[in-house]
Amino acid sequence: MIAFVNGDFLPDDQASIGIGDLSVQRGYAAFDFFRIRNNRPLFLDDYLSRFFNSVATMHLQPTQSREDLKEIIYALIAQNNAETSGMRLIFTGGYSPDSYQPVKPNLIITQHLLNLPSAEKFDTGIKVITKEYQRDLPTVKSINYLMGIWLQEEISARKAEDVLYYKNGIVSEFPRANVFMVTRDNKVVTPSENVLRGITRKKLLEWMSKDFEMEERNIGIEEIKEAAEVFMTSTTKRILAISHIDDIVIGDGKAGPMTRKLSDAFVRLENQVLGLPA
Repeated sequence: MIAFVNGDFLPDDQASIGIGDLSVQRGYAAFDFFRIRNNRPLFLDDYLSRFFNSVATMHLQPTQSREDLKEIIYALIAQNNAETSGMRLIFTGGYSPDSYQPVKPNLIITQHLLNLPSAEKFDTGIKVITKEYQRDLPTVKSINYLMGIWLQEEISARKAEDVLYYKNGIVSEFPRANVFMVTRDNKVVTPSENVLRGITRKKLLEWMSKDFEMEERNIGIEEIKEAAEVFMTSTTKRILAISHIDDIVIGDGKAGPMTRKLSDAFVRLENQVLGLPA
């Protein structure tokens, strides 16, 4: 694959930045990630808006504009010709002279082959564990995944696949995904505070607001374990059912009817954006 670093298109095994960058020294950088289908980026404007919001919140001051990034993105898509893939955008903290103050960011753009969850995984859902933790700057998509990565050993030991964060009894999000629940009276609910505004989450909420009873509000950790259905949403998973939280079975332990309905609707939305048959 070809990558882009500070004005140059390079094979990804030759693309690099220096060790003095704040992303290396302090783990300080903003990033975003979107999917590409049929060599077309999905919901690109939404992702770029979120990316530049993260960049501004982290006090980074890139010289590239939104239109500059779009031009680079489409050039990279053309060079790599990877019809089903993902693209990662990163503005780093730059080569800080004191390894603490952000300076001119380095820009890194990479593209990767990508597979969505299989139909079998969608049907069965996944088990998750819970952890009391709140991300720093939760509305920002930063490269700080310390807790999620540190917990990988425990997640594996407990035969789970991910971790659901909560703080003071209130659910927030997964390290790389948003969470939704379906109540026993068929209302769709998602946390309203201390979460990253995922683009899949955003599109789902926009679509559901027309025909479904939905709500953004605080969700208690015990409440979500009693839900009829729970699912996660993310760029790389679309919509994926949660079958177990800790050792508690959610619903009947597989993707429920609302999860299936919303997943089908989201795929139709993607197809509509790409001009494909529903």
